[in-house]
Amino acid sequence: MNEHPTAFDPGISVSDYLGEAATLLAHDDPFPGGAVVPPIYQTSLFTFDNYADMADTFAGRRRQPIYSRGDNPTVMEFEARVAALEGAEAARGFSSGMAAISATVLAFVGAGERIVAVRNCYGDAYRLFERLFPRLQIKVDYVDGSDPDAVAAALPGAKLLYLESPTSMMFELQDIAHLTRLAKEQGIVTTIDNSWATPVFQKPIANGVDLVLHSASKYLGGHSDTVAGVVAGSAAHIKHINEQTYSSLGGKLSPFEGWLLLRGLRTLPLRLPHHMKSGLTLAERLKAHGKVERVNHPAYSNHPGKKTLAGYAGLFSFEVTEDVDIPAFVDALKLFRIGVSWGGHESLVVPAKASLEQTPGLNSMARFGVSPRTIRFNVGLENVEDLWADVVQAFDKSKK
Repeated sequence: MNEHPTAFDPGISVSDYLGEAATLLAHDDPFPGGAVVPPIYQTSLFTFDNYADMADTFAGRRRQPIYSRGDNPTVMEFEARVAALEGAEAARGFSSGMAAISATVLAFVGAGERIVAVRNCYGDAYRLFERLFPRLQIKVDYVDGSDPDAVAAALPGAKLLYLESPTSMMFELQDIAHLTRLAKEQGIVTTIDNSWATPVFQKPIANGVDLVLHSASKYLGGHSDTVAGVVAGSAAHIKHINEQTYSSLGGKLSPFEGWLLLRGLRTLPLRLPHHMKSGLTLAERLKAHGKVERVNHPAYSNHPGKKTLAGYAGLFSFEVTEDVDIPAFVDALKLFRIGVSWGGHESLVVPAKASLEQTPGLNSMARFGVSPRTIRFNVGLENVEDLWADVVQAFDKSKK
């Protein structure tokens, strides 16, 4: 059983974070016609009043949307909100989290160069690194991000440091500020996937990170109706991504999905505390359950990386004892639906036993030794007592 304390005392005021985000996301200046929500600019192109406007826009002397594979006013509104939340100068939206990751990394890393990435990174990011990058002669070294000495030893000669705190499935933390200092000393660009904590619960840029990535499909959207991604950082870094990869790779965010994301952001400061409270309640009860050997949740970590968190998401994993029939347990769940992704209103379950069968040879869980007895819960917005009753009855039906 996990012996770490359950006390939540990260040294950051959750109420301050939530209040700041709530006003930012709920308040708008008036939109055209007195609308209280931004319009959906469902158009493929934008015209100019005269030759001079076109020439100045093409030359970069003025900014006006040209074509919706570049700028679109609805998408630009979403990008501005994310940049403000992250404390960044600019942001760029994408059609998926993987589009954001691909365009960002490839903008800064070229043939013959090297990346240092944390172990247990997102499975599709791992597949990108292992399937495509060797063809581009880009090398990726994986390290235990919770061990700063291991990161420091791997950094010399690297072009980019890829962080994810906490990591996928195992929820390992990194000391973000310390690792970014190590990288900056060597001129290495730092990136982090901040999808789990969101900018409400973690501020990577304030801790030295150059570029913050999100699968906006998760908590930023919050309703499981949108696939999107976004990267935030300095104006110079975002400009570099725009020039090097964004328009050429074509992973643009559509106006309607940008509008859905703006709608989701309105309630982000209200949803996250509910996810946090319910997630901690289930994690605590699972930790005490006789059929659970270990709970992987940042609340139980003593790692210095915990100090950057102002709160916890509702996504965590746990490892069951050998006498639990995992397929029977998963099939017995009624409120936890079987499905990937997370961050929406619905509770979900992903068993590592099934995930380990995905993409042989390119499976991050297999590469980094995730136990087949690990189960991941996305705790949604349902009543937590109903969720716990569902877990209990599923355990009762899963005895070997």
